[in-house]
Amino acid sequence: MSPSALAITCKAAVAWGPGEPLVLEEVVLDAPKPMEIRIKVVCTSLCRSDVTQWESKVQPAIFPRIFGHEASGIVESVGQGVSEFEVGDHVLTLFTGECKSCRHCVSEKSNMCQVLGLERKGVMHSDQMTRFSIKGRPVYHYCAVSSFSEYTVVHSGCALKINPTAPMNRVCLLSCGVAAGLGAVWKVADIFKGSKVVIYGLGTVGLSVALGAKLREASQIIGVDTNPIKFEKGKAFGVTDFINPKDCNEPIYQVIKQMTDGGADFSFECVGDTEVVSSALKSCCDGWGLTVTLGVPKMNPEISAHYGLLLSGRTLKGSLYGGWKPKSDLPLLVDKFLQKEIIVDDLVTHDIPFEDINEAFNLMREVGIADDVLTYINGAAWHGLGRHTTAPARPAYNSQRFGMGGGVLAQVGGWVFSLM
Repeated sequence: MSPSALAITCKAAVAWGPGEPLVLEEVVLDAPKPMEIRIKVVCTSLCRSDVTQWESKVQPAIFPRIFGHEASGIVESVGQGVSEFEVGDHVLTLFTGECKSCRHCVSEKSNMCQVLGLERKGVMHSDQMTRFSIKGRPVYHYCAVSSFSEYTVVHSGCALKINPTAPMNRVCLLSCGVAAGLGAVWKVADIFKGSKVVIYGLGTVGLSVALGAKLREASQIIGVDTNPIKFEKGKAFGVTDFINPKDCNEPIYQVIKQMTDGGADFSFECVGDTEVVSSALKSCCDGWGLTVTLGVPKMNPEISAHYGLLLSGRTLKGSLYGGWKPKSDLPLLVDKFLQKEIIVDDLVTHDIPFEDINEAFNLMREVGIADDVLTYINGAAWHGLGRHTTAPARPAYNSQRFGMGGGVLAQVGGWVFSLM
């Protein structure tokens, strides 16, 4: 019988409730349905949006759940009708897909696929069901990816085949944060040479915005962050000036106006705070100033701004995944990454074992030194970790609670995380 016809058991980090420590559980993962593929996850990142949804401060709580949406892996099996992928292909997961036939996919103005767009209900696009379960109980997905697992199932429209020479432990960052930042600069804002740019938040996304602005030859790139360590890191990505709000005696936007002769040409909100959006908008110049918001708000999702800011010619735009059509546009970024035009290594600062995944969550939530946490899940050898089974029932498994504490790069059979 073909592997694609069988369910398997594997280990996954399961969230049982809002803010509760994740538990390493043995789960059953169904065979891929038509137009789906099953992936052996090699490396995955912890994104701040994973933490926000885990805390359930904005969206309704959906549990038990397996988080994770930025991942690289190897195709283990394919479902009926899949011709684009073969077993052994190296892939990136895509938290928003591209069907290439809906109204938005055929338009050059949007990347918001109507068929495989951002999934918020914890199920698969095709049948509104889950592929994971524990003792027959459904375990919900996150963004129809759920990469905090040895294996996962995604729709073939939510995966991208990549060059097998691309290092799995770095290219996975193009699956979300790096691509989001670069696209916000190159596609959404389309900044020009000599631009004055301000970036609120110098995490992975913000630093990627800085890199994009540097490559477009911006004349001034101002980074705003409460962590002074970010300035030294930011220099490598093109940041020319740094503002720590804690050191300012007047509103940040006033400081920026003084530094830029009336306001920046472009401002980017990469924090995930709707109050910061208003400050970013005020930081722009009259007439043509453009603010792009990329962050996922942790609370208070409503944005408020004085109408005069818009009446004076400023523009506020949102950006999902940097405006990239994921399957059509991402190959360009992978090529630039392989040609070393895109810096990724400098975003990785710490290595922590995957079994300490809660440590990474804790650091990102409370300490604030990390924006992404990189995790190698399955290492180089990609066989033998999953076990084929024909029924959801399996022997009792003693779940292991992870201790709270640090961040990661990982390998399973040695799992690791890397803090950004």
